[in-house]
Amino acid sequence: MILETIHDPQDIKTLNDSQTQLLCTELREFLLKNVSKTGGHLASNLGAVELTVAIHRVFDTSRDRLVFDVGHQCYT
Repeated sequence: MILETIHDPQDIKTLNDSQTQLLCTELREFLLKNVSKTGGHLASNLGAVELTVAIHRVFDTSRDRLVFDVGHQCYT
């Protein structure tokens, strides 16, 4: 699993395109599994997976500051 190898946002930058796609799939599966157990907002999270991964690939999130205006609805 690719997700288990991610320990820091910088780890995402080392993935090739197919690994990045697999990571997004694994994140979606993780969200589906956990939200089905605990309840919560699913659609907003599934829609943010690729966006969040792309942001971490493009920006240096150890230095660049990001603000997500989603309140309690986004777990990604």
